Amino acid sequence: MALESSVLAQGLPIPENAEAARRMTDAVRAAGALPAITAVVRGQLALGLTADELAHFLRRDGVHKVSARDLGVAVARGFDGATTVAASLAICRLAQVPVFATGGIGGVHREPAFDESADLLELSRTPTIVVCAGAKSILDLPATLERLETYGVPVIGYRTDEFPGFYTASSGLRVPARADSATEIVDIALAHWTVAGQPSALLVVQPPPAAEALGRELVDAAVASAVADAAARDIRGAALTPHLLAAIAQATGGRSMRSNLALLEANAALAGEIASHLAARTPEPSRPT
Repeated sequence: MALESSVLAQGLPIPENAEAARRMTDAVRAAGALPAITAVVRGQLALGLTADELAHFLRRDGVHKVSARDLGVAVARGFDGATTVAASLAICRLAQVPVFATGGIGGVHREPAFDESADLLELSRTPTIVVCAGAKSILDLPATLERLETYGVPVIGYRTDEFPGFYTASSGLRVPARADSATEIVDIALAHWTVAGQPSALLVVQPPPAAEALGRELVDAAVASAVADAAARDIRGAALTPHLLAAIAQATGGRSMRSNLALLEANAALAGEIASHLAARTPEPSRPT
């Protein structure tokens, strides 16, 4: 099963990025699955990194941020690229990897920013089970859920009836369906791809671990302040998300960082369990390409 590299090379600071890599890969292995970090290594699409390659990405020296649209440029120019959710999904589609875990997906940004993540489009055309803690709290969550519906991406709450708010367990938004076991998730995914004949991902959302989850009021206040600051500084595009996440970490006294690490580990563990069940059911699952 796949993990993204952009969260390690751009999303989390040093040394927390190395801690995240260790916790995620250990969690996947403990669940009986094989973790494979996606990336572009010297112009080659990679599904799995050597120890030396991972150390290079964690140092961030000369590592580009690569979305799905950038893969061709990265390959043609032969550079190292840390793959976002969108680029990781594109690699999953090419390699027919059936399970992927991340922290939170991208989505529709709040006003006044006019921005929509490429993650949504890739979810619509990649037949992979994607495990996350919902969409990042900085986004317009109702609009993101609406766009997922438009793109035909089923959203399944894992032991929850609510769409998580990344750092928070509650967003006030209900999920269309719920599953309480990895087996149920596999059943739904196989039916979605075979019986229903759909080419899109199955988005599985679970709340962050209760011990590290933040309150909605705290996160909403931190996000509102960060969004206002970004607007005042005219920060937009690729620079917007890192700025907002850093501002939230500062506003929460570092609690958002602890929550982020915990949810990354929990999502990797669930994805590993799903991958193990899927492999036991269908060693070579028949999925649209």
